[in-house]
Amino acid sequence: MSDRRPLRVGMVGYAFMGAAHSHAWRTAPRFFDLPLQPQLTAVAGRNADGVRAAADKLGWESVETDWRRLIERDDIDLIDICTPGNTHTEIAIAALEAGKHVLCEKPLANSVEEAERMTVVAEAAAKRGVFAMCGFSYRRTPALALAKRMVDEGRLGTIRHVRAQYLQDWLSDENAPMTWRLDRSKSGSGSLGDIGAHSIDAAQWITGQKISGVSALLETFVRERPLAGDLVGLGGHGDVGRDAPRGAVTVDDAAIFSARFEANRSDGGAAGAGAVGVFEATRYALGRKNAMRLELNGTKASLAFDFEDMNALSFYDAAESPDAGFRRIFVTEPEHPYVGNWWPTGHGLGYEHGFTHQVVDLVTAIAQGTQPEPSFADALQVQRVLAAVEASAANSSQWQKV
Repeated sequence: MSDRRPLRVGMVGYAFMGAAHSHAWRTAPRFFDLPLQPQLTAVAGRNADGVRAAADKLGWESVETDWRRLIERDDIDLIDICTPGNTHTEIAIAALEAGKHVLCEKPLANSVEEAERMTVVAEAAAKRGVFAMCGFSYRRTPALALAKRMVDEGRLGTIRHVRAQYLQDWLSDENAPMTWRLDRSKSGSGSLGDIGAHSIDAAQWITGQKISGVSALLETFVRERPLAGDLVGLGGHGDVGRDAPRGAVTVDDAAIFSARFEANRSDGGAAGAGAVGVFEATRYALGRKNAMRLELNGTKASLAFDFEDMNALSFYDAAESPDAGFRRIFVTEPEHPYVGNWWPTGHGLGYEHGFTHQVVDLVTAIAQGTQPEPSFADALQVQRVLAAVEASAANSSQWQKV
């Protein structure tokens, strides 16, 4: 038994993200020396049988069928929000105002206005020592964290190009059934907010530059899907009979946009022009299962990453090896971010480890009384980019400032 002060967690939602977060809360204190001891105190879901089964499977001590009960409970210190985007604002604001720390899945909200409200409340709560963080978990992938370190050290020089793709294929079957991710009233957007938001956050975080303007194109390839079907993972297959009921898809299937970044000046001068970027997000790229890719080209060097090969980072240094091309860095050494707490050199990590590292950073920040990152303000910036992309696409791809 640990003698560390407990951090008692109440989680809302228990599906895909709920399972990932549960694993992280259980695992983090077993591999990292945390200043607080996470406790899986309660999980909430509307379906009583479903939430009880999830609690038994995922390791939660108790259940609630109304998320408000989690906030009312005196034995809960932090609310972990793993629900669709249309519920984030109400839950997060209520939790912060009740003095509970918050971890909220991305994107932060379904609109800029909602994200602004959440950010105002979070900044007020932080002054009272109550903190909020948005769950952009790819920041905790060791290879991307190493890329961030290399950029901060100046090894790439001035960043000129940002090239970002997030490619999946789970919606390629036009008879995959409807899910909440295809309903704008619940998800806010489609591939743009679901996966494109990760690329936007990673690009801005690693470069240290904010996107200042975009020109965008959105496309919905399949506009109706079966309302009844067998869900498998994110997708599945529906009843395709002549009389089978179908529902309207109200989100984008693919998002493509060009972007300009605004460089941050550290010498006290005005911000100048930064990198240019191209972004693509789709759930229709057959054969690509979770290809979250990022490439940066600078004046001294380039780096490239693909999550389908997540333990490797490709790096090219023009001065060291101008004729050799990219070299492969296998990010499994103890000195690489997060890796020293896991396995011997060469034994790679997986998708779930990013969520564990997220818990580590969040718990450490709360114990230190410092703002965890990404903050709600950071997530609000991503939300503003998402809104600018949609505005540009709705206006014949005209340039839209963020």
